[in-house]
Amino acid sequence: MLKELEDKLHLEIPLTKYMQLKIDKMDETSFYTSAPLLPNINDKGTGFAGSLGTLVTISAWGLCYLKAKELGFDNCMIAIIKSDISYRAPVTKDMICQTLIPSKEQLHLLENKLKEKKSGSIKIESKIIQDDKICVEFKGVYVIKIL
Repeated sequence: MLKELEDKLHLEIPLTKYMQLKIDKMDETSFYTSAPLLPNINDKGTGFAGSLGTLVTISAWGLCYLKAKELGFDNCMIAIIKSDISYRAPVTKDMICQTLIPSKEQLHLLENKLKEKKSGSIKIESKIIQDDKICVEFKGVYVIKIL
């Protein structure tokens, strides 16, 4: 399913292909994506804020997509409705994004909303960490609607 998501992003959101965004892995607590620094560099030789913001936003969107599919909702629309990004430190290496998987309780609430109302929202957090330091912190609210 991870390769399917990466292909979908590259096809439907061309910027992700230009950024060379990769879907790396998912474990019990986190979903990981990455992008190399070179195609996402700014005039200071660090990660371009637009690329950093895109990586955390798309990673959270991707997690919503995967979780909706896991819950059995294949035909849905996912959109961000609110976000907050903090750029805490420059990124000087390839960008690695960790997106936290919501709790079982949060996912259960989302599943119930989708079944009952065909629409629901969920909060997702992502961060870009380099050398054990949080460089970018993201919190977003995504709405999922069953089509």
